[in-house]
Amino acid sequence: MNSQGIQEYLKKIRENSDFISSDVLEPIHYDNKNKNTWVEIENPEFTSLCPRTGLPDYGTITIKYLPDKYVVELKSLKLYFLQFRNTGIFYENLNQLILDHLTKVIQPIEMIIQSEFTPRGGITTRVTSTFKKK
Repeated sequence: MNSQGIQEYLKKIRENSDFISSDVLEPIHYDNKNKNTWVEIENPEFTSLCPRTGLPDYGTITIKYLPDKYVVELKSLKLYFLQFRNTGIFYENLNQLILDHLTKVIQPIEMIIQSEFTPRGGITTRVTSTFKKK
């Protein structure tokens, strides 16, 4: 691939989150009869790309949820997160996308997604998105 081809590829990944699919997420049956068991998952090695520069962003994604009938299988979640490594996406958008995908697949009673990214230009960003079943 020549220099122009590389630049076109970088532009494509910086402008498009279509690389991210919820199809890899696998629900596992879990009957939370008393509705009192919360699950917390932390990914301290999350990476995505800055959509403006194409440079990598590093952060920690924390998922807290009150399951109803399903939990997420962890290997499938790891594979899901790997899709972000070559995708340019703003923090706020990726946080909402993760929430949308997970709530669709495992249908929790409540869910909180928190993303905390390493400083860039001396500024740390933390984004929180929430869901509560009606």
